[in-house]
Amino acid sequence: MTDIPVAGRRKFFDLARPSRQHLLGYILIAPAVLMVAAIIVWPLFVAVDLSFQQVKIPRLGGAGKPFSVANYRWLFSSQEFWLACWVTLKLVVVVTAGSVVVGLGTALLVNNRFRGRTVARLGMALPWAVPEIIAVVIFAWMFDSSFGLFGWLAVQLGLSGQMIPWVSNAGAAFWAVAITMIWKGFPFVSIMCLAGLQSIPADYYAAAKVDGAGVWQRFRWITMPLLMPVLGVTVVLTLLWVFRDFSIIKVLTGGGPLRSTQTLSIMTYDQAFQYHNFGRAAAVGVLTLIICVLASLLMLGRRSRSIY
Repeated sequence: MTDIPVAGRRKFFDLARPSRQHLLGYILIAPAVLMVAAIIVWPLFVAVDLSFQQVKIPRLGGAGKPFSVANYRWLFSSQEFWLACWVTLKLVVVVTAGSVVVGLGTALLVNNRFRGRTVARLGMALPWAVPEIIAVVIFAWMFDSSFGLFGWLAVQLGLSGQMIPWVSNAGAAFWAVAITMIWKGFPFVSIMCLAGLQSIPADYYAAAKVDGAGVWQRFRWITMPLLMPVLGVTVVLTLLWVFRDFSIIKVLTGGGPLRSTQTLSIMTYDQAFQYHNFGRAAAVGVLTLIICVLASLLMLGRRSRSIY
């Protein structure tokens, strides 16, 4: 076997040639691909593998348990799982809708020119900058059943004859979690929508005013159509954030009372670290991932390409 000449080897590894330029792209992106595979793909593969095993405490390098669908069979026959799905769905709808309404309204407000607009924009982004744990602790004091701010306001406004037990009442606990998550999540929607509003040319509004279009007509026929690409992606990101959020619910209510605020993320944590059943926890996590992927595909599917 003859050796390849030095000139031939240099010509083979010459990445400046047009026929070799695609190899340079592969080489440059390879470290990022390997890092993503190590951080995301491998743990996902381990979670899927673990979901088909009845494992109490997993050990790295230990012998694997026999594969079975017992964990998924238990999930689909468990009332706790379906209740968690229902609570998650309600929370996703309420928090996403509330965050979009409040965030879009705030973005429209601070997009106008008025004195103190910079301070208003700073105040709009402040809830997003506050760490979740600190925000939840503050809201836990505000929702206190003895001297909380929200209960006092309800009494003063005549909405309730006594202080509301926000955390110990099933219905009130759900709304306490929803209000906290909306307060924490609407600044992201505001910032994204404000960026989209800033990109709309002012000439469109000037031409609409000349044609006699009112405020509502300009909002309906100019603002919303041009804002939909940004708003659509923002809704998907907000939906996924609500789906996976854990710390707000865990600190505020712990999933109670009577599992009225137990979402799929809380159920995953309880199965893993409270009941020490990591196989069932992995099964819940895998199903949560599948639901998130299906929801994203539904919102960003072919029927929505004209919007996004």
